[in-house]
Amino acid sequence: MKRSQLLDRFSADAAADLVYGEPHQTADGATVITAARVTASGPDGSTVSATPLGVMVIRGDQAKWVAAVDANRIALVGVLTGLLSAVIASLAVLRRPPWPDLRGTGNSCGTS
Repeated sequence: MKRSQLLDRFSADAAADLVYGEPHQTADGATVITAARVTASGPDGSTVSATPLGVMVIRGDQAKWVAAVDANRIALVGVLTGLLSAVIASLAVLRRPPWPDLRGTGNSCGTS
């Protein structure tokens, strides 16, 4: 079964359940609704994965979106930035010529 056929099988209500979770009541009276991005992949759309996006917290007449933070992605960006800095610094040191720098300090008379 192809992905388009698989997605056509779901009704609009079923598709909404795939993205938004059931509302949960907390002890202090807040309602929490989870949200996730659902993707289908594979040659026939049989592989379905969900990525959490965050939660909607509703207290009385106030609603607040709390995004899910992917700490692994943030850590990966930090590590890659450090690695790139180390590579650039290493290349700058290794690309220096092997002979000494014989340029003067700007004082050609020899007096200070």
